[in-house]
Amino acid sequence: MRSTLLTTALLCGLWASSAAHAAPPIKSVTLPSGVVVTMTKEGTGARPHTSSVVKVHYRGTLMDSTEFDSSYQRGKPAEFRLDRVIPCWTEGMKLLRVGASARLTCPAETAYGVRGAPPKIGSNQILQFDVELLDILG
Repeated sequence: MRSTLLTTALLCGLWASSAAHAAPPIKSVTLPSGVVVTMTKEGTGARPHTSSVVKVHYRGTLMDSTEFDSSYQRGKPAEFRLDRVIPCWTEGMKLLRVGASARLTCPAETAYGVRGAPPKIGSNQILQFDVELLDILG
């Protein structure tokens, strides 16, 4: 009985702790390509353009929540031009303002398509990215 109560208390504590870090969606937009942008935190800065260089933190997962990439795990934000990444990122990031956080849900056609990105991403995989737009560098 005592261990059951302790286990229940620990699980409730873990749930409350993880729930506190998960921001509820503010709004969700589905683009013509099928990309879904779910805002979790509004930003107040500028919006990037297709050729902008952005500084972001992100976590990429498959639909079963398997993580395949994360700037958080590397301990350093990523920097890249929006016209040199998968279309989902190019389309979705243009809706964010600096300081915003969102989840990008990427249909396979806007991600890696039939070719995938072996070994972690198979053919025709839907991907999700939790992103934070930290800055626009150029």
